Amino acid sequence: MKPQIIKGGSHTDNRGTIRFVNDFDLKDIRRFYTIQHPDTQIIRAWQGHKIETKYFMPLSGTFVVAWVEIDDFEDPSDQLKAEYTILNAKKPKILHIPPGHANGLRAMESNSQIAVFSDMPMEKSSKEKYSYPPEKWLNWFSL
Repeated sequence: MKPQIIKGGSHTDNRGTIRFVNDFDLKDIRRFYTIQHPDTQIIRAWQGHKIETKYFMPLSGTFVVAWVEIDDFEDPSDQLKAEYTILNAKKPKILHIPPGHANGLRAMESNSQIAVFSDMPMEKSSKEKYSYPPEKWLNWFSL
């Protein structure tokens, strides 16, 4: 399975703005958390999962979220090709990253905040998480 975007939308009237992603099915979600980056220099990468599925939704600001399909979790190739998308809170959508990938992110605006949804409890997730250096597959500051 490949990562995919789940599109959303927004509606504004005299009462304010509603942002939504109505096609995001929460039936398999076990937990969620938020991440706030105080500035644009912080890189949170790479976290890989053989089994866990992750979903990323910006709450404020803008993030670049990247992923790479892992060939060998114990010793992944340096030649793997990372892909990325830009997520902006004003343009609602969710990035779905399936198992078998590593992901990472960087805020493109100070104090940006993103929600991360997972289909796995923390106890199981931490046992199957693999970490790799931020510079392994992507130059985060060239995006």
